[in-house]
Amino acid sequence: MKRKDFKLLIIDRYIIKQFLGTFAFIIVLIIAITVVFDVNEKIDAFLKPEVTLYEIVFHYYANFIPYFIGLFSPLFSFITVIFFTSKLADRSEIIAMLSNGVSFNRLMLPYLISATFIASGNYVLSAYIVPKANETRIAFQNSYIKNRQVSSAGNVQLEVEPGVFAYFDRYSALSSMGYRFSLDRFEGKQLVSRLTAGSIKYDSLHQWTIIDYVVRDFDGMNQRISTGTRKDTTLMFVPSDFLISESDCETMTSPELAKHIKRQKLRGIRNIRTFEIEYHLRYATIMSFYILTIIGLSLSSRKIKGGMGLNIGIGLGLSFAYVLFSKISATFAISGLVTPIIAVWIPNMLYVFITVYLYRKAPR
Repeated sequence: MKRKDFKLLIIDRYIIKQFLGTFAFIIVLIIAITVVFDVNEKIDAFLKPEVTLYEIVFHYYANFIPYFIGLFSPLFSFITVIFFTSKLADRSEIIAMLSNGVSFNRLMLPYLISATFIASGNYVLSAYIVPKANETRIAFQNSYIKNRQVSSAGNVQLEVEPGVFAYFDRYSALSSMGYRFSLDRFEGKQLVSRLTAGSIKYDSLHQWTIIDYVVRDFDGMNQRISTGTRKDTTLMFVPSDFLISESDCETMTSPELAKHIKRQKLRGIRNIRTFEIEYHLRYATIMSFYILTIIGLSLSSRKIKGGMGLNIGIGLGLSFAYVLFSKISATFAISGLVTPIIAVWIPNMLYVFITVYLYRKAPR
């Protein structure tokens, strides 16, 4: 293809304007409907005397809307392409473009440019803006709707620092107390010291108080035992390292997620698959915009007797199938059947085959 083929023409600007304008219209329309249904669902919580209108509007919905947009933007983009391209095809504008020498590949250029704008904006939104907004939204939900904070944990084991391992039989965030605590120190594979305690209390950042403890220091076959009733010490971990809720990953930016995942892996904490899924999903979503855009254009560029209603129906069916595949693949990662990075890319890989098929079937 010649270099001049990639110069933006009037028709390109027209399509980009239609794409972005329709995308914004669909977002406003769906958000308005969603907010109405969400208010109806949560009306009992909103009517509580301690909940103010200011909190509902600015703490919850002002942060819920960006979250919802970031979550469903690929599907909004797909519906946008189906909707406005079907209108173009129904008015025979697609036929006119192709008959005047514009190839289908060239016709796709303004679509991909528009998808790039939306994908870039969505990544910035999901990776940096929405996580901070989610902190306020989730705090509101935990306070007034349903508290999903994790307040206890059992059988917790983590590596405090190289060669030092901590264990809790049980920890309660309500009392900041851990029970049946142990701290083992190794040199190589040899245990050199073990501290056991009936309980341990978290005071502040890395500051803990060990209660009713026994320390055994090992020297070959010999051991030295010391006891105490109370000991203040510094341990390089905090309760948030193991009191993990499903929504915690939604409040971290992408750099924070990467740092958290690396830190937890080094400490031997295993329940981080939700964080890995969230991290890789933000990148996989970028490709989904291009896949769904090509599918939408290939599907709706042909003028058919059923009109754009049939195209929209097929598009909605593919949208729901995409969401279903995403949910199923995420459960595969959580259960350990596949790695998180593979799980989040499964829907894209499946839809690549649909993309290739529909692209070959598209009018030329």
